[in-house]
Amino acid sequence: MELSKIKRVFFVGVGGIGMSALARYFAKRGQLVCGYDKTRTKLTETLESEGILITYTDEVSSLPEAFLNPQDDTLVVYTPAIPKDAKVLNHFRDLGFILKKRSEVLGIISTGMFCIGIAGTHGKTTTSSIVAHILTDTGYGCTAFLGGIASNYNSNVLYGTNNVVVVEADEYDRSFLTLHPDVAVITSMDADHLDIYGDKNQLEESFKLYASQLKAGGKLYVHEGLPLENSTSYAASQTANAKALNLRVEGAKFVFDYEDDNQNINDISLMLPGKHNVENTTVAIAIALQLGIDQEKVKQAVANFKGVKRRFEYIVNNESQIYIDDYAHHPEELKACFDAVRQLYPQKKLTVIFQPHLFSRTRDFANEFASVLSTADELLLLDIYPARELPLEGIDAQFLLNKITLLNKRILGKDAVIQYVKNEKPELILTVGAGDIDTIIEQLKNILNNA
Repeated sequence: MELSKIKRVFFVGVGGIGMSALARYFAKRGQLVCGYDKTRTKLTETLESEGILITYTDEVSSLPEAFLNPQDDTLVVYTPAIPKDAKVLNHFRDLGFILKKRSEVLGIISTGMFCIGIAGTHGKTTTSSIVAHILTDTGYGCTAFLGGIASNYNSNVLYGTNNVVVVEADEYDRSFLTLHPDVAVITSMDADHLDIYGDKNQLEESFKLYASQLKAGGKLYVHEGLPLENSTSYAASQTANAKALNLRVEGAKFVFDYEDDNQNINDISLMLPGKHNVENTTVAIAIALQLGIDQEKVKQAVANFKGVKRRFEYIVNNESQIYIDDYAHHPEELKACFDAVRQLYPQKKLTVIFQPHLFSRTRDFANEFASVLSTADELLLLDIYPARELPLEGIDAQFLLNKITLLNKRILGKDAVIQYVKNEKPELILTVGAGDIDTIIEQLKNILNNA
């Protein structure tokens, strides 16, 4: 389906972060955009305020008249997270509407454009947001579809006037194989989504396929150590092709020097903490320099990048309390997040509130989760967020808690967590998880701000 022929778009699962970015894009282009989601959230309310009609009822009777019968100019976009028995989705399937996954639509949009695709089991949202910010802030420009809300723009989509598009290439369900980038980044290939891939070897094979889809003359950047050929490596390391050197913490900021075979930039200041974010920024700088953007402009853009919502986001930061929220939901992400907190606040007692995401992920990485969570000073563990899954026998929060060696640990519901924080007012709180843990952020914020 050609982009120019699309006049009406319906999104099944419009409240998803990636889906909502596409919905905003088509609305900006002047198309009729409507959608369905099961839950009203801040994001869906924002979409509604922008003129996108959303139904929260999974009934055909709730659909706008324009989407009752298929037309050649009508596109239905759906997310694999939608249950297979969803009435709205099956209405479109049964009547023969043109259906595409989000990733396929990104492929349609990026056809004929200079595409920068950021992939990886973790790090892709922050990296793609930094790339898009540098290109936008320096005046180079780009259109961007992000997997998070970039704080500088309070949006997950940026609109450029040039031919450059930045996309977050999602490995879930092998979605990224619809893309053919001019510049590709692979941040990590740690085992994940084993419910889809079966084992790590299958996951790595998909990343290799993604890398092979680079356009002729394109450039592949990979984190140093990944088994991918014909690539440019990056890392906080002396041996990478694009390297971050002399890392140090100055105040609450990380500062480092950038160096590659042709250029170097000293004393780059970054608001985002942690070695992993320095490395994410390193590859973004490499891409910007490859595009010919001025070094000083790149340095200034990095310095004023405010981050991404729910990626090491400061919710409360005052003399008596610090509260940070992060989307981390894989053991490696948790470890990177914990390390960053410890580097910034080595003397403070760390209270972690964690919500496991998916029964299968909790089962597959139980020992790794337990190892990382055991390094907290205090752990409040929520029940597993099921997302698209049905329960697995014997896999629950207690199963994970039993493996954690930390003594100061307990399982609490969300209401009990709120009451605990109200009573104890911990000095350093970290909420982590990819489920609906974000629904308690405002309440915790209010409690701590009024402490």
